[in-house]
Amino acid sequence: MWKRVPKPDKREQGNHYEALACRYLKKQGLKFVERNVLFRHGEIDLVMQDEAHLVFVEVRFRKSSHFGGALASIDIHKQRKLTKAAQSYLQSRFSNNPPFCRFDVVAIQLADTNKPEYQWIKNAF
Repeated sequence: MWKRVPKPDKREQGNHYEALACRYLKKQGLKFVERNVLFRHGEIDLVMQDEAHLVFVEVRFRKSSHFGGALASIDIHKQRKLTKAAQSYLQSRFSNNPPFCRFDVVAIQLADTNKPEYQWIKNAF
């Protein structure tokens, strides 16, 4: 008799792909600042530093491109939540002199070989 292997929950899966995205961005020259920052308006997956810019990164994972893939899942409502969370972040940490900021997206999709493929979009919105 065989046992069913339980699927990882969404939080574990999210942490895994956020860690992969963080590693990928570090290889591209960004510096890690914070991860999984929660506010009433929403969560910021990654906060990175790219020279003079503070970068708020949304990480999206999809197993396939069916239903539009990872990038299509970031609609206007998600963008508004991220913008409000970023405003709260800046107010809580940079009261007088906030840095230049941008919103990036790292979309991760599994290739046919089950190897993750990364798509990094700077200034996504």
